[in-house]
Amino acid sequence: MKYTAAAVAALASIASARQCQNITVPIHASARNGKFNQTTPVTNIDVTNFILNLTQQGTNYSASVLEGYQTVAGDYHIAATYCTPDSGPANVIQVLTHGIGFDRSYWDLSYNNYNYSYVKEAVEEYGYSTFAYDRLGIGMSSHGEPVNEIQALLEVDALRALTEDIRNGEIPGVSHKYGKVVHVGHSFGSEHTYALTAMYPNISDGIALTGFSQNGSFVPFFELGSNFVQANQAAALAAYPNGYLAPASTTGVQIDFFSPGMFDPAILTLAFNTGEPVTVGELLTIGGEAGSINHFCGPALIITGNRDIPYCGGNCDAAPTGYSSIPETSKNYLPNAKDFEVIIVPEAGHGLNLEYSHPFTYASINNYFVANGLAANSTAASIACSASGFSASSSVSASASTGASTSASATGSVTKASSSHAGRPTTYTGSHHTWSA
Repeated sequence: MKYTAAAVAALASIASARQCQNITVPIHASARNGKFNQTTPVTNIDVTNFILNLTQQGTNYSASVLEGYQTVAGDYHIAATYCTPDSGPANVIQVLTHGIGFDRSYWDLSYNNYNYSYVKEAVEEYGYSTFAYDRLGIGMSSHGEPVNEIQALLEVDALRALTEDIRNGEIPGVSHKYGKVVHVGHSFGSEHTYALTAMYPNISDGIALTGFSQNGSFVPFFELGSNFVQANQAAALAAYPNGYLAPASTTGVQIDFFSPGMFDPAILTLAFNTGEPVTVGELLTIGGEAGSINHFCGPALIITGNRDIPYCGGNCDAAPTGYSSIPETSKNYLPNAKDFEVIIVPEAGHGLNLEYSHPFTYASINNYFVANGLAANSTAASIACSASGFSASSSVSASASTGASTSASATGSVTKASSSHAGRPTTYTGSHHTWSA
C-alpha cells in the first residue's frame, strides 16, 4: 500500500495522551437464534464429550442437534471503555470487538506499560476515538443461558445496537455523535463485524478483520487444542454458570493463540490468568456468520498471522491454487469492497495483539484506514452500499465453506509507515520478531 504525503502529514500532526472512561450501556438485542437439542455440560467429561462430538470429522454436529429457530430477545447491559485524545473526540471512532478467550482488555493491555495496547496506538498516535466493549455474555457485560441464548447472532445484534447508539450520541456519558464509524474485530469479533456489515452494509465506514479467514475447516483444531473445561472451576470465572467453557491450562491458550518464538512467556501467563470463556451456543454457531456474501462497499482489510490455527490451520500460505494465502479467498465474499486488502503477518499466530509483531499489525490497520480516507479527522461523506445478502439460517453452521478470490496479499518482508515515526518506514522482517524503526 502506498501512503500519500497528505496522509503522512496528517499522522505527523497527531501526538497526544488520551482520556478514557468505563461505561455501562443498556441495549435491547434480538436475533433468530438456533434452537439446539443440546444439554448443558455439567462435568468436565460432559464438556469433553461435547467437544469430541462437535469436532468429529465428516459430521456436522451443530446441524444434527438443531431443532429449528427461535427469536431470542432481551434487555442487556454492555460494559465498555470509551477513549478520546486529550484534545477531544475525533471525527472517526473505532469500535473494537474482541474474540473468544478475551474481554475488551485485549485491545488495551496494560502489560509492559501499555506497550501492547492497540487503543494507545490508535488514540495517542493516530488521533482516533475508540470504543472497546465486552461482548454480550462475556466479561462485565450481561451473562446469559449458554446454549440457546448467548449465540453468535444475538451478539451481532448487540453490536448493531451499540453502533447505532454511537452514531446517534446515545451512549451514556458520551454526548458526541459520530458520523464516521469503523469496526475492528479479532477472530470471533471479526466474524461479528463481517456479519454486521453483511446484514447492514451502510452501518460501517470501514472494517478491519484481524485473525480471520472465510475457511472454517480448521476451527476444530482450535476447539480441540483448547482442552476446554467448565470455566467456573477457576476462581476468577466462578460467576459463570455451567456451559461456559475455558482452557484448562496455559497449554491450550498457547496452542490457540501463540506462534513459536513470537511471544513473551509472561504474556502467555497473563492471557491465561485474565482469559474469558466461550459458551456452548457460541461454539455451535461459530463460522456460519461468515458464510454469506457481504455487499459492504467500504474499505475492507483482513490481517492474519501466517501461523494462525483456527482460520489457517497453522499455515496461511497453504492456499488454494491461484491464491497467495487462505484469507485472500475472502475477496469472493466481499465483491463490492473498496480497496480490499489482505496482509499476512509473517510467523505470527492467532493472538496478534499479544505477539512481538503487534507494532506491525497496529500500524497496518491504522495506516490502511488513513490511506482510504478514514483518518481520525476525516469529514468525507459515507459510501452508500447495496442491500444485504445475509442469510440468517446460515448462522448455525459449525464451519464456513472455503471460497476463491483475487486480491493482493502481503507476505514475507513488509514495510509500512509507522504511527510512532510518522513519515519514516518501519520494517517487520518476519525473522523471529525482528522489528526495526
